[in-house]
This record gives sequence, structure tokens and C-alpha cells, in this order.
Amino acid sequence: MTHQIYIVEDHPVVRRGLASLIEPEPGLTISGETGSAKEAREDLFDTTPDLVILDLSLDEGSGLSLLDHLHNTKPDLPVLVVSMHDEVLYARRALDAGARGYLMKSNADTQVVEAIRCLLSGDIYLSPEMTSTILAEHVGGAPPDDVSPLDRLSDRELEVLTLLGKGYERREIAEELALSPKTIDTYKNHLKEKLSLENNAGLRRYAAVWEASSEFPSA
Repeated sequence: MTHQIYIVEDHPVVRRGLASLIEPEPGLTISGETGSAKEAREDLFDTTPDLVILDLSLDEGSGLSLLDHLHNTKPDLPVLVVSMHDEVLYARRALDAGARGYLMKSNADTQVVEAIRCLLSGDIYLSPEMTSTILAEHVGGAPPDDVSPLDRLSDRELEVLTLLGKGYERREIAEELALSPKTIDTYKNHLKEKLSLENNAGLRRYAAVWEASSEFPSA
């Protein structure tokens, strides 16, 4: 049996790199690929692959929003998030939104096939470190003082912060997330409060530095 894999990744070079790792594997084939959340929604409306590989930073939409959409419309579709973003901050959010696995891009060249086969067998894939973290929280609970300000952000607040870091203006963020500019202002106020920032300029600087620090070089 051949399993069809659909890739949603905004960097064409990374997209091709993932495909080159998957295509030689027996029983795995690439059924489609895109860098756009909007195009992914359209492609997956009528067709359902056996697994979707999803980046969280996308053109024309948010990866987390697309993940939530896929979970609601195709709950049995396994989604493997492959992202440059720190799994400590994002893996739990991705699982809560419906993903079955989370893999850092820095480990994709050696682990993506293993992760795919893990999900296709019905299991969940996380790094050993993240698995230990989640298990420890369930057993003993994480002390509140150990939670970073970024961990306290909601998924939507994190999306707004990411877009601010990419240089999006208020109205552009509203269009990207299908929200009103007034709602974006509300999220920005929440971000300033939670991140202890005094003004919008400080928020933009914080977002730009944070986004730059999480960038993964295409290979």
C-alpha cells in the first residue's frame, strides 16, 4: 500500500528538501504541495491524503488556524507539524489544535520519515525531551513561576505576535487572520500587558527580535 503525503510549507527549497527525503521511501509518495494556507484548504476540500506535513509559518494564512480547520473538517487526518519554532512553545499548542506529531526542522533530515511512519501507525510523535516535559507536567504539574511570558499567550495572540515580527501592519494582520482592525488592537494590548511592554513601538521591536531569533535557514 502506498501512502499519500501532502506538504504545506512556505519555503520552496525546504518543501523540495522534505519531498526528496520522502519520495525514495517505499510505500510513501508526495500527492501535492503548497506554501499557502488558502491553497491548502482548497486542495484538501475534496481530497484527503493519508498524512499532511504542516509548517506553522505560511503564506495567506496561519498554520495554527489551518491545523484547527483540518481537525474540525477532517478529524481522522494525521497532521505532522514540521516547524522552525521551538517545540517547548509550540508542540503543546499544535497537539491541542489536532496535530499528531511535532518535529523541529533542524531534525527533519534524520527524523521526518520515522515521524511519518509513527503517525501512519496511529501513534503520536514528539522528541524524547518534549515527551518527558509533558509527562512531568501531567504527573506533578509545572510551577507557575517556570512559565515564560510567551507560554502564557493564547494561540491567537501568538499569531498576532508572529505577524508583527514579520513586519505586517495592523490592517494587514486583520486581513490575514480574518479579524477586524479593532480586534487586532485588542490583541496587541493583551500582548503589551502579558509581555510587560509599554507601547506599540516596544511591541514591534520585541516581535521583530523574537521572530528573527526563531528563523530557520533554508537548506
